[in-house]
Amino acid sequence: MDKLYIIAGLGNPGLKYAGTRHNLGFLTIDAIEEKTGIRVRKLRHKALTGEGSIAGAPVILVKPQTFMNSSGESIREIVEWYNIPTKRLIVIHDDIDIGTGRIRIKGSGSAGTHNGMRSVIYHLCSDTFPRIRIGIGRPPEGWELIDYVLGRIRGEEAELLKPAVIRAAEAVEAIIGKGIEAAMNAYNGAAKNGTASNGSATDDKASNGTAVGSTAAEEDDGEQ
Repeated sequence: MDKLYIIAGLGNPGLKYAGTRHNLGFLTIDAIEEKTGIRVRKLRHKALTGEGSIAGAPVILVKPQTFMNSSGESIREIVEWYNIPTKRLIVIHDDIDIGTGRIRIKGSGSAGTHNGMRSVIYHLCSDTFPRIRIGIGRPPEGWELIDYVLGRIRGEEAELLKPAVIRAAEAVEAIIGKGIEAAMNAYNGAAKNGTASNGSATDDKASNGTAVGSTAAEEDDGEQ
């Protein structure tokens, strides 16, 4: 399909993981859905999907339902089905190597420490696709990485990540409408609401909400 873009936000499916740091990709798709009215409801290619347009281009919004570590299975199926070049795939995900509340756009590159991105690159046999990384900072001392990324967002951290999700959604439109270089120049700076923290929030094994900033208790053991 001519000039079709696939916008994939990474995360883990199910209420158990809603509102966690690792689901910032899903939360960004939710923000795009709210802004554009594109309904992400159709289950196909192991993903929830929705079709519409952004910046005058046709798009498919994607939430892989394979769990994080197998995200590439779903994304490969969609890319192959629509026969699009990887330069028109945009992947959105959390990143511990970026300060909380900052976003970074890259046109290509390695997966870093992110298992979902490793899966995407492995299944596509390519790392030449744009990605939007939303910073969550490093775990506090003494925390296991999996407990941290699967922990829920709350408090001061939520105040940094809420605008970061909005900026990530805006960055998608910028990439499509103005190109990757212009989007990088516009969005690869400090957090919009001030200097973002390099660390992260306090103990947050409590939360039941589905959005950034929810608050109720449960312990997660899903995929990182």
